Amino acid sequence: MKKIAILGSTGSIGTQTLDVARANGDLEVLGLSAGSNVEKLEKQVREFNPRLVAVWDERAAADLAVRIADTDTRVVSGMEGLLELARMPETEILVTAIVGMIGIRPTMEAIRAGKDIALANKETLVTAGHLIMPMAEKYGVQILPVDSEHSAIFQAIHGERKDEIHKLLITASGGPFRGKKREELTKVTLADTLKHPNWVMGQKITVDSATLVNKGLEVMEARWLFGLDLDHIEVVVQPKSIIHSMVEFKDGAVMAQLGTPDMRLPIQYALYYPHRRYLDGERLDFSKLKQITFEEPDMDTFLGLPMAMEASRKGGSMPTVFNAANELAVRKFLQEKIGFLDIYEIIGQSMGRHTVIDKPGLEEILAVEEETYQWIESRW
Repeated sequence: MKKIAILGSTGSIGTQTLDVARANGDLEVLGLSAGSNVEKLEKQVREFNPRLVAVWDERAAADLAVRIADTDTRVVSGMEGLLELARMPETEILVTAIVGMIGIRPTMEAIRAGKDIALANKETLVTAGHLIMPMAEKYGVQILPVDSEHSAIFQAIHGERKDEIHKLLITASGGPFRGKKREELTKVTLADTLKHPNWVMGQKITVDSATLVNKGLEVMEARWLFGLDLDHIEVVVQPKSIIHSMVEFKDGAVMAQLGTPDMRLPIQYALYYPHRRYLDGERLDFSKLKQITFEEPDMDTFLGLPMAMEASRKGGSMPTVFNAANELAVRKFLQEKIGFLDIYEIIGQSMGRHTVIDKPGLEEILAVEEETYQWIESRW
């Protein structure tokens, strides 16, 4: 019986992780966490009977404690609650499905406690990869990617020599506005943006997919996960999301992982690595598929990708500025306070004013995040 805890159990990745646990009889969910979705958390507690639940919002935590007073589950709150969940002595693996830089501290705490990390929280490596990867090596824990693209690469290089990898080919669907030009994006609505053609995801990541920021974050994350520089990482648009990513080796061979757009596959692969389990669901039917097409990403229109690559090349604290500016800009867009193209404007202005800190520590990273938020709030 493998014992797991989930950071962000009420979100898209968290709920699908629980789907995987539900379908397999040998995953015991000992810990759950969420921001404030008490009703959903209560249902999860009553089904999975975890020992500990961490709720970010203190009032929501108090509400949940009353609701589940008849159970044996203990409720904690705030960052201290997340850290306690991350280091639970009984668990073997922590699924980091939480959104945002709030996931950095709990991830580091879990690593110190010797837990393997099923990583779905991009921000952890984007902003603190220079801290996380050496730490994982020091404590002898595995960072197991849950993102479909990084999982595809991880599967493609399994059993291969790292020094024989020439290039990573990260695929992108192109999002809901693929093919549109900049002038066409001036009037797109929030509802338009949230209509992803292939994937069912949380709102923030769906917006990031539309701006191509998400692909930029994936490039930045892949750099740390697989130890390649940006000159050996390429983005390819594959509109049907059938090829989840590819690896080109020194001899020209290309290994790809294909499948239907189903996040349960990479989640399950991470939880049971290096073994595979049966997964119920739709399978690829090549007789119906007929063809798979590719395009180059339009980096003149969708600035999220080139901005991310610029931030990654500058390094230090710049990826934190890029990520923090995007997080707040997307939040404002979801609240319909700004337009779609304003997201790029906020990111660009935030990066343009920042003086890079080389090799920032955790406190410096969090301070840069807060300073970026304050600067944006004073102007937008």
